[in-house]
Amino acid sequence: MVQEKKSAMFTKEEELLLQDFNRNVSTGSNMLFYGASFITSALPIWLYWRIHQIELFSSLIFFVALTALSTYLLSMAYRNTKFTLKHKVAIKREDAVTREMTQLLADDKMSRKEKDERILWKKNEVADFEATVFSIFYNNALFLAITIFLSFYLLRQISPLFNYIITIAGTSGLLALLSTSKST
Repeated sequence: MVQEKKSAMFTKEEELLLQDFNRNVSTGSNMLFYGASFITSALPIWLYWRIHQIELFSSLIFFVALTALSTYLLSMAYRNTKFTLKHKVAIKREDAVTREMTQLLADDKMSRKEKDERILWKKNEVADFEATVFSIFYNNALFLAITIFLSFYLLRQISPLFNYIITIAGTSGLLALLSTSKST
């Protein structure tokens, strides 16, 4: 009942604007995040199987469990980074999107309010796309760089299985933790 009173205070445009800048991601973005994080989390399996020579089938339970954990933590890092970046990208792209949409909508016979709504929608769409792509790239690059550093340099003296467990759990946990900060 309280929620109904609060939503009644907002106009339709304000609700749309609030929806574009909330922490929730769409189902498509969520699936993209989980797919990308699964691929990134599974890549180190090859590294440890072929280079560190861990027996694949005897360590399968560790590979599956840590890949699942890493997939979840990386997708959380993607979402957090995307949320942090979306507003920054929207501010930087605002002038270019406004110019482009103004030229595109110059011939259309619509009210100024409707043109402004379309420009705002396009700005949010561009910001969402760019923040999503950069979030995946940024977190994947950090994940792989930290994994290689830990695996080959810092933890090279311990057994490969413990190296894998510490490296993958530590790296994905560290990225999830770093993604909760205010600046990226």
